[in-house]
Amino acid sequence: MESPFECVLDAKASLGECPVWSIDEQVLYWVDINAPSLNRFDPESRVNLAWPMPSSIGSFALRAQGGFVAALRDGIWLIDRAGGLGDRMAEAPYDPAHHRFNDGRADRAGRFWVGSMNERRDAASGALYCLDGYFTLTQVLDGIMISNGLAWSPDGQTLYHADTPARTISAYAFDTATGGIRGKREFAHFDGETERPDGAAVDRDGCYWSAFYRGGRIVRLSPRGERLAEYALPAMCPTMCAFGGPDLCTLYVTTARQRREPDELSRLPQSGGLFAMQVDTPGLPEPKFAG
Repeated sequence: MESPFECVLDAKASLGECPVWSIDEQVLYWVDINAPSLNRFDPESRVNLAWPMPSSIGSFALRAQGGFVAALRDGIWLIDRAGGLGDRMAEAPYDPAHHRFNDGRADRAGRFWVGSMNERRDAASGALYCLDGYFTLTQVLDGIMISNGLAWSPDGQTLYHADTPARTISAYAFDTATGGIRGKREFAHFDGETERPDGAAVDRDGCYWSAFYRGGRIVRLSPRGERLAEYALPAMCPTMCAFGGPDLCTLYVTTARQRREPDELSRLPQSGGLFAMQVDTPGLPEPKFAG
C-alpha cells in the first residue's frame, strides 16, 4: 500500500515520541526516549536541533512562561528555551530501575498529565499522574502496563487514555476546573496483534487519531469510537501524532526503529523518521503547562 506520508526528517530515532507543535515558533518539538534527547525541528529549513538529556525522556509540554516541563526517568524537570536542564520539580513515583515515565501532555487548565510504564511488562504497575501548577504530583489511575494515548475532546469534557498492551482506549468524563475524572467507559478495543494503540491526537471535529505501534498505520476514530480511516506509513512502529503547520492541517508522526529486524529496516529504511501528511480537518492548539 502506498503511503500518503512524506518523511520530512530521516532521524533514524531509536524511539521517537511526543511530537508537540509550537504555534509561537512554528516548529515541532519531539523526543527520542532512548537517545535520550529533546529535539526542535523547523519544517521550513528542515533543520533539527537535538539537546541531550541525562536520562530517558518520556514526554514533555511547553511552558506558558517559556521552556518546557519534561518527564525524565528520575522525575519531572524544567528545561529552559535552549534545552538546558533546570530544577527537578517532582521525584519519580516508582523504582526507576524498571519503570519510567511515558506519554504525557498538558490540559487546557495548564496541568501536566503523564503516565508511567513497567519496562519488565510482568505486572500492570504503571499509573497516570497529574502535576498541577504548584508542582504537586498526584496519582490519578493505576493498574496500567504502558500508559499512552492521552488526549482531550475539543470541549474538554472527555479525557482519552490507552493501555497499549491491553489494546484498549478508555474515555472518562473530565472536569476542567478540578482535573477530576469519572465514569470510565471503553472507547475502542482492538483484537489484531498489530493493533496496539500508542500516542494520539484529537482534531477539531473530535476525532481521535491513534498510532498503531507495530501496525504501520495511523487510525482515525470518530467521537463514538468508530473506525473512519487508516493511513499507512513506511515504518512499522509509529508512536504518536500531532497536528502542526500554520493551519494545523499537517499531521506529524514520530516513529521508532528499536528492536526491529534487519530485513524490516532494509525494507523500511526510514523507520525512526519523522513523517508528515496533509489532512482536511485541522487539529487543536497544544496547551501549555502553567507552572
